[in-house]
Amino acid sequence: MHHKFEFEYDLLDDSNQLSVVDQELLQAAIKATETAYAPYSNFKVGAAARLSSNAIIIGSNQESTSFPVGICAERALLNSVGSQFPLEKIQTIAISYEPLGKPSIEPISPCGMCRQSLLDYENRFKAPIKIIMAGKSGKVMVVQSAMNLLPFGFDGSILL
Repeated sequence: MHHKFEFEYDLLDDSNQLSVVDQELLQAAIKATETAYAPYSNFKVGAAARLSSNAIIIGSNQESTSFPVGICAERALLNSVGSQFPLEKIQTIAISYEPLGKPSIEPISPCGMCRQSLLDYENRFKAPIKIIMAGKSGKVMVVQSAMNLLPFGFDGSILL
């Protein structure tokens, strides 16, 4: 039997088309790139989450000389939220980046491990997380759920 998976996303011309609260969150993600430690890739990524309490929490990528030891901004953010605010849902996450010597004008998409971690967080709270992906300027991509970024993600149900 043949199946088809489709999803919708918004592609905005720039961040001015976002709501004021989403613009604020994206600016927090852009600012979070300043806390990144990326001496090897020179690719700084920042992420910001708006929690159900309306608090904004940030995360950034942190590299290591032992490459597998580093952590992406999205997973650093999710770990911080899970540790400090274990009962709060994440409503929206914004992700941005600052590459050395290149413009930051295209939407950035989470890596596979981060997509799985975002999906895990959604499943944990049984609530979708809106994800805003952008550079420092230019187009902005918005999806309404991490499930849209990883349609066949592992949900752990087989473990039970």
